[in-house]
Amino acid sequence: MEKRTARMTFLIDPIKKQIFEEICAEQDLTSSQVIRKLIRQYIIEHAGSRELPEWLNGSAAKAEEGAS
Repeated sequence: MEKRTARMTFLIDPIKKQIFEEICAEQDLTSSQVIRKLIRQYIIEHAGSRELPEWLNGSAAKAEEGAS
C-alpha cells in the first residue's frame, strides 16, 4: 500500500474544474480520489517494461474486476 503522499499542483480551466467537482460529488467521491485513480490507470496502461510495485498491480486487478 502507498505509505507517503506528495502534493501535485496543476492548472485547469475553472469551468472544467467546476463540472469535474460536481460530477465527483454526484458519485460521492472527492476530486482527489478520482485523480489518484486516473493516475494509477495511466501508469498501468503506459508503464511499458517498468516493474511496478505489487500494490499497484493489485489495484489494477481490482479495478478490472469492478468494471466487469
